[in-house]
Amino acid sequence: MTSEGRVCVIDDDADVRGSLGSLLRSAGFEVALYETPDDFLAAGIPDTASCLVLDIRLRGQSGLDFQETLAGRGMQIPVILITGHGDIPMTVRGMKAGAVDFLPKPFDDEQMLAAVTAALDADRARRAEAAGSEQLRHCYERLTQREREVMGFVVTGLMNKQVAARMDLSEITVKIHRGNVMRKMEAQSLADLVRMAELLGVRDESISRFNI
Repeated sequence: MTSEGRVCVIDDDADVRGSLGSLLRSAGFEVALYETPDDFLAAGIPDTASCLVLDIRLRGQSGLDFQETLAGRGMQIPVILITGHGDIPMTVRGMKAGAVDFLPKPFDDEQMLAAVTAALDADRARRAEAAGSEQLRHCYERLTQREREVMGFVVTGLMNKQVAARMDLSEITVKIHRGNVMRKMEAQSLADLVRMAELLGVRDESISRFNI
């Protein structure tokens, strides 16, 4: 079992850190081991697919509190909680805060590897989606105001002639703007453009602007 990405482990028990590191490396994962949350924060979240294996009971600090701190700072990384003293309230609190899995000690090696693989897959998908959204927003920002207005009408299903009448433009001008929209948005079809508009959360500003 191998996977691109890094597994970060925070556990104040040196023996647990060591055994987890050995297990994960033997499965082909890149591993970073930390004794405290501060050590992890000092290193920063890796700029690659990653996940965090976090002990709930840390010396002088709760792993659950640290999980919530990460979320509060907008630091996105899938968290797998581990503990030798877990109970249902802890599990519920951790899962509500966004943990992707919860493993009681002693955990089965295969369970840990499966949880880590799933967490890395989830982070990889999140990063790909974020990159796609950023590229889409960049394309939209390249449109002129008039092109955005034309796009707003086009994605509602209006024909060029109808758009021209609404905007008091010639049909040929609308065709030119529509072509520019398709090119700048890198859309292959109208359906593709509609999907992009939905992903962007673009409301039909043109309709409200022209009081239609």
